[in-house]
Amino acid sequence: MKTKSILLAIATAGTLTSSANMASADVWTPSSNAPSQEWWSVASSSDGTKLVAVVYGGGIYTSTNSGQTWTSNNVPAANWYSVASSADGMKLVAAAHGFGSPMYSSTDGGANWSPTGAPSSQFQSWTSVACSTDGAKLVAAGGYALTRHIYTSPDSGASWVTTSAPNLSWYSVASSADGTKLVALAWQNDVIYTSTDSGANWSPNTVPSNYWYCVASSADGTRLVAVVNSGGIFTSANSGTTWTSNAVPSASWMSVACSTNGAEIVAVAAGPGLIYTSADSGTTWTSNNVPNCYWASVASSADGSRVVAVAASHQ
Repeated sequence: MKTKSILLAIATAGTLTSSANMASADVWTPSSNAPSQEWWSVASSSDGTKLVAVVYGGGIYTSTNSGQTWTSNNVPAANWYSVASSADGMKLVAAAHGFGSPMYSSTDGGANWSPTGAPSSQFQSWTSVACSTDGAKLVAAGGYALTRHIYTSPDSGASWVTTSAPNLSWYSVASSADGTKLVALAWQNDVIYTSTDSGANWSPNTVPSNYWYCVASSADGTRLVAVVNSGGIFTSANSGTTWTSNAVPSASWMSVACSTNGAEIVAVAAGPGLIYTSADSGTTWTSNNVPNCYWASVASSADGSRVVAVAASHQ
């Protein structure tokens, strides 16, 4: 069993880091290096050393040493809501929430940022963004009013296509390593949609009607994990065709991440403030001893040995 080096960032306490075993309850300890912010989304390079985190109502921060220190990136303040990273941590994309919100990208690990070619009307609002491991193929979801669509980009955000996915309140998207297999879930719905051709076509997969909130994918797109806000955690071992309810407490699950093989999973909840981990693709779960915070987002290294989680606030 691997040793798990965990990094945790809290809005009021900074970064937490520890070492533990995935099969047992992980111990989380604080570090004061992360600024006090309303952290909302985080992404990681494949080795877990390069991190990017966004602040709701603030800016974007990057770290090149697994979160020991953080650098404020030169981007406009916005309601940053979702962020994604290439495997090498050099290509980044961040999307903001609220009408007229921007989407920015970086090709140099966050040193410089510029607006993407994504739709940017006064009605545009983003809820989720994901990318292939090389950062070339992007998928993004809009969740409000006229922007309830799924968009894809084949060129790191320079150009975008509105896909044929139905008009729903999309809350989360995830991508396989090559950007071919995509998965998307919508709020208060009874289907999870998947695509096997980079978003050109979408298929509905039947699931219980829930407040679906976040989804993650293994590198090959075969193993998927989805969390419910005010509900449970579900996993699929066949690219979304069938789903299994996992034995975890009902909670306001906010975010989920997994290793490239889909075996090691970490999920965070806002209320009560929970972090659960699994080392066997969701068959069994371990509750982690963490502060009762509004955990908003979590990310994992490729092998699941490093995890980073961020919180919007203390409870």
